[in-house]
Parts: sequence; C-alpha cells; structure tokens
Amino acid sequence: MSHGPRSGLAAVSSALLAMSRHLEVRDVLKTIVASARELLDAQYAALGVPDDHGGFAQFVVDGVSEEQWKAIGPLPRQHGILAAMLHEARAERLADVRKDPRFEGWPKAHPDLIDFLGLPIRDGDEVIGALFLANKNCERPQGGCGFTEDDEELLGILAQHAAIALTNARLYERSRELTIAEERSRLAHELHDAVSQKLFSLRLTAQAAARLVDRAPSRAKGELQQVAALAAEAADELRAAVVELRPAALDEDGLVATLRTQIQVLDRAHSARVTFAGHGVKALPASQEEALLRVAQEALHNALRHSGADHVDVTLDRRGSGAVLRVTDDGSGFDPQAVRRAGRHLGLVSMRDRASGAGGSLTVESVPGEGTVIEMEVPGG
Repeated sequence: MSHGPRSGLAAVSSALLAMSRHLEVRDVLKTIVASARELLDAQYAALGVPDDHGGFAQFVVDGVSEEQWKAIGPLPRQHGILAAMLHEARAERLADVRKDPRFEGWPKAHPDLIDFLGLPIRDGDEVIGALFLANKNCERPQGGCGFTEDDEELLGILAQHAAIALTNARLYERSRELTIAEERSRLAHELHDAVSQKLFSLRLTAQAAARLVDRAPSRAKGELQQVAALAAEAADELRAAVVELRPAALDEDGLVATLRTQIQVLDRAHSARVTFAGHGVKALPASQEEALLRVAQEALHNALRHSGADHVDVTLDRRGSGAVLRVTDDGSGFDPQAVRRAGRHLGLVSMRDRASGAGGSLTVESVPGEGTVIEMEVPGG
C-alpha cells in the first residue's frame, strides 16, 4: 500500500478502536466518517443510511461546517452515483465526479467535489450504508492526483469493520428499547395494583364518613382524616412511580443525546423535516432535564400531528447556568387566546405546569398561518 506500514496500519488500528468505543448508532456513524476522512486524507467524507423511500434515514458528513450543512438544504436522494453504490453494491472511484454521465449537479451551497471514492457498507447481502470521500489532499499538477487502488482497498477494510460496528450499535439500541419496554410494563402493573388498592380503601372510607356525618360527626371527622391520609399515600405512590418512569436514556445519555436520538426517530417516521441542534448545554438537575424533555415531546407531538408543518426545528442552548429549549414549526399556527377561550389546550397547560414545576418558564408565540414557537427556560442548578 502506498501509505506505508506505519501510517497505514496505525491509522486503520486507530479507526477500528474508535469505532469499537461507541454503542449509539449516531456516534458510530460519525466515528466511521471522521476515521475514513483522516485515513485517506480527504477534504470531505459522508455516510448515508438508506430508508425505504428513495432517501436516507440518516446522513452524516465530515469536513463541512454546521452552517454550510444547513445552507445545503434537504438530504440527498438515492440517485446517480449514490444509487449505483446502494443498488448495485459496487465501489465507485472517479477522477472527476462532475464528468460522470450520472452526475446531476450540486445544490447551490454544496462544496465542489472532484475526485470521488465511494463504497457500499454491507451486512451480508444487505447494503446498510454508503460511505464516500471526495477531494484527496495532494498536489494537483494539471489536475492530477485523486484516489488510488490502495485507497480503495484501505476503505474496503474500513467498510467491513464499519458494517460490524453499525450492526452492533443497532442491536444494542434495539436491546435497550426492549429492556425499557419490559421495565415500564412491570412498573405499570405495580402502579396499577398499588394505587388501585389505595383508591379502593379511600372510596370505602369516604362512604363510611358520608353515612356518619349526620348521626356521629366526631366519628365522621375521624373517617375524613383517614381519607386525607389515604389520598396522601396514593399521591406518594404516584410520585414514586413517576421517578421510576424517568426515561432510562436520560439517565444514561443525558438530555442532549436523548433529544437528538428521539428527534432522529421522528424525522424518519414523519414526512416533515425534523432537526435538532444543541450548543454548550451542561448537565442540569434531573427534574429540569426531564421537564425539558417532556415539553419538547409535547411540542413535537402538536407540531407533527396537528399543525401540518413541513419543518420542525428544535434547539437547546445554554443560557447562564441554565438552558433554553425552543421548538419552532412552519405549520398552520393558532390563536392562543382563542384556544384558551374554547377550552382546548393543545397540551399547553401541561407544558406550563412542567416548566413551573421545574422552576422555569414557558412562552408560546403563534399566529394562524404563520407557525408556532414554544420556548422553555430553566435556571440550572
């Protein structure tokens, strides 16, 4: 190989070790792309995971800033050279991708790619991704340079291990989802039994108090005190259950990673484009993190189910020692005052209660036909 034993083998080893350290699919994808770009000394690298509708369920890039990526626009479709890699499961190595007859041009803000190397990532007979690089860093006398056969062989080794890492990450996430589902089912049964018993006792005691209130007021008073005690116990049971039902991913991964994962799932599941960006947010008190997550979920549900939005953007930014969550959609919007007067709340009461319960605040800005912005701020610890 042209890379030499020290640089080539050491770089491959570092790349494989980096991939093995992650279990989350998104982290694995980012590591694969960054490793491939460094390994082959390219300006740009990307990895797309195809969906079943001619697009990509996930698409990760390296070498492009976040601002550039936003300016480029929607994810690419499976056409041209990408389609050839995915559907014919073959490598593509081109001296100038722009001269290929399948080339269809770039979006306005897209960087200009010249030399191109792409490989499918395969799990057995299934193509689970497309990994490609562009613009090798080297001198270009009269337009020379470009990727070599050795580069293709090296990327092929990386792609084989990338398939293993990606498959393992998917299995891990599926296993964790099943574990969470089983645990929540168990807690639901326990909650039902415990609270049902308390409520049954409470009802019997209240009935006894009602019978005694006229002929034995002092005894009725005792029964009503028992009602209050049973109600307090039932409330304690519910509070304990809520604590146990705190999302497992929130405890394990933190708020930013949990939001990002959930929003990626929603982006795949809905026709609307759903995006997330988190900047500089540090760990917050558990009650605040859970409140932010629940408000985000409620706001996303409204936007995706009721507003007809084409785009929903979620941001989480640091503000002082706390954080501010913003959920923006370009949907149908509504008149908050009219909604309140009509007795329809769209979850707004629940969101305000969660915000105030965590020591924070919630604002809602919406105009019919002009979308909605929901913002929640918490003070931090």
